[in-house]
Amino acid sequence: MIKLKDITKFYSSGFVKTFVLRNITLDVEEGEFLTIMGPSGAGKSTLLYILGMLDMPSSGEYYFFDQKVHTLTEKQLSELHKDSIGFVFQSYHLIDDLTVYENLETPLLYKKIKGSERKGKVCDMLDRFQIVAKKDLFPSQLSGGQQQKVAVARAIITHPKLILADEPTGNLNSKEGQEVMELLKELNQNGTTIIQVTHSEKNAAYGRKVINLLDGQIID
Repeated sequence: MIKLKDITKFYSSGFVKTFVLRNITLDVEEGEFLTIMGPSGAGKSTLLYILGMLDMPSSGEYYFFDQKVHTLTEKQLSELHKDSIGFVFQSYHLIDDLTVYENLETPLLYKKIKGSERKGKVCDMLDRFQIVAKKDLFPSQLSGGQQQKVAVARAIITHPKLILADEPTGNLNSKEGQEVMELLKELNQNGTTIIQVTHSEKNAAYGRKVINLLDGQIID
């Protein structure tokens, strides 16, 4: 599904290059639940953003279902990201002035899905995540766990092939965190490929495979 070949990311300032990732080579099979671990500054989030096509490598090759991601234009990247990838962030990234219902509807509007179909999909998500009673509330009226549930629901409403989760339980208490991880586990069991970044050994245990980054390199 995903093949990274010698992915390197650096930032230049004058004649100085600061490397964030060095020669990352990685294969991810469809249906996998992969965890990326490592200390702060190891390059975890940068790698996740490159996988999510929100950032581009300085060099190297990225193949997504045999598409050469590293050769695509910005517009092609945007289309591929929109059609194939859902993102879950530590800080939820919900739109503050939209209700829960409207936040869930937004990705469907981007995909130009018709009104009746949009309504059906949003209602299915509200029911599946047990947040029907919250549909008219704004993010500020929800607990952290409820906001993250909405964020996960929004990430999967378009049925992406890949979910990327960046510290998805970082702002949650242990009970809320466990609920979110159980949701991700269920999605994976139903066939969605998941790649998560986490500091938590407990969260890592939900995955089937762990890679460790240190100073921008895979160490095992």
